[in-house]
Amino acid sequence: MYKPIRYFNKDIACICFGSIFTFTFQSCKEKQAATGNTADRPNVIYVFPDQMRNQAIGIWREPGFREAVNFEGDPVYTPNLNRFAKESVVLTSTMSTCPLSSPHRGMLLTGMYPAHSGVPLNCNANRPISSLREDATCISDVFSQAGYNCAYIGKLHVDCPTPNDPDRPSKYVEDRIPAWDAYTPAERRHGFDYWYSYGTYDVHKQPHYWDTYGVRHDINKWSPQHEADKAISYLRNEGNVRDTKKPFFMMVSFNPPHSPYASLDDCMEEDYNLYKDLSLDSLLIRPNVNRKMAKAPSVRYYFASITGVDRAFGRILEELKKQGLEKNTIVIFSSDHGETMCSQNTDDPKNSPYAESMNVPFMVRFPGQAAPRIEKELLLSSPDIMPTILGLSGLEQQIPPEVEGRNYAGWFTGKEQSAPLRDGALYIKNIDGDKDTEGKVISYFPKARGIKTHQYTLCLTIDKKTKGLEDVLLFDDQNDPYQMQKLSYQENKEIITQLCRQMVPLLKEADDPWYKEKILNDLIPY
Repeated sequence: MYKPIRYFNKDIACICFGSIFTFTFQSCKEKQAATGNTADRPNVIYVFPDQMRNQAIGIWREPGFREAVNFEGDPVYTPNLNRFAKESVVLTSTMSTCPLSSPHRGMLLTGMYPAHSGVPLNCNANRPISSLREDATCISDVFSQAGYNCAYIGKLHVDCPTPNDPDRPSKYVEDRIPAWDAYTPAERRHGFDYWYSYGTYDVHKQPHYWDTYGVRHDINKWSPQHEADKAISYLRNEGNVRDTKKPFFMMVSFNPPHSPYASLDDCMEEDYNLYKDLSLDSLLIRPNVNRKMAKAPSVRYYFASITGVDRAFGRILEELKKQGLEKNTIVIFSSDHGETMCSQNTDDPKNSPYAESMNVPFMVRFPGQAAPRIEKELLLSSPDIMPTILGLSGLEQQIPPEVEGRNYAGWFTGKEQSAPLRDGALYIKNIDGDKDTEGKVISYFPKARGIKTHQYTLCLTIDKKTKGLEDVLLFDDQNDPYQMQKLSYQENKEIITQLCRQMVPLLKEADDPWYKEKILNDLIPY
């Protein structure tokens, strides 16, 4: 069983008011010299809806884009994303390394794999071992130290819920057992000076948020619509919430198209009306889908939610243009993981090595710096996002030394491509490990590891008791893009041996439990 490592960087640890912050021991002049004139820095907006697969963007059905992938894009209406894609560097192969909400977000914020980010499992009150490390230097810490205003709007889901409700001292913010939703106090916000967020809560038309001052707001509006309102308000600087002389870094985390998607309580009716009369055959077009599953009709609400997210995103882009900020703002659109939606006969929408689960959107618009194009060569992984954003922002020298992802900014701008491409993207699946007498999870178990290359997907699953090989999934994604033909282990040992060899440096880079314990060392040549 494995516990997340919590450690201090000896050069940056300090204690302040009983809480741990990261702090560089530089004078203000030294820091300014290291980061340069903040007026020259681009603004950054990172928008990431939850559970949106890459296949569910309409651009993949348009000429010039559909030829770049070997799957048929979902029949979903996303006019704003389609326009944005034509102005952006669009990656075909961005992989959610551990395709669950909390682990991905931990990697996104810290640039570290789950073994070090503090977030190996989805966060709830029964998993105190899974919570974003207070001593980690997050992307927002770096931006804040570089003179940026930093804003977070929407779902966070990286903190273990504790009984810290501002309105009910010594109580959780919800009465559900175990609690999943969480309030993040100011000392755990990692440099975000504007806050309008919550842990996780899936009532899409009655969301709630805690603001910068810890005041709760209960809203009767579809959450992406309201969160776009708040982002627009931030761009307008209503209430003087930011210093307009400083650049800003804003993250907007929509919950939809995350489930539930079962009724008009979950999406906007105008969006549902686009799909309500369409047959399941015309919507669930992937050949690996089982339309007889009980979940199948949910596709109408899922696509409706994506169309609504597209509209919210479009409103943010339009306001950015109105405010004259468009040319000096990096805008990135992505997601934390995908949604299988009846593919592969699984009810689990995520947490699997399937393409529908791992492959997420990633589009970067950086006017004058990154020429719009489709990028097929780069396999981007979750931990790479943080250092790449910092690199794009001219803060490559401020990337924390403990970051395990790679800065691929040069692959977007074309200016410098020294960061070597990996042979593949690592796949990680963890499950609950040991529990204490109260039922609290005190360790996690590394259930599966795998690799996604441009041609193959390999996943090795081990038995929890023996750590012996339990199952092997191998797909030739190049010739079988819908992963319908599981390749035989016995007949493809040479391919598996090669993929295991390619997986070793990835496991080492992640300081992964499999690497440290040499799990399956008869198969993986550590």
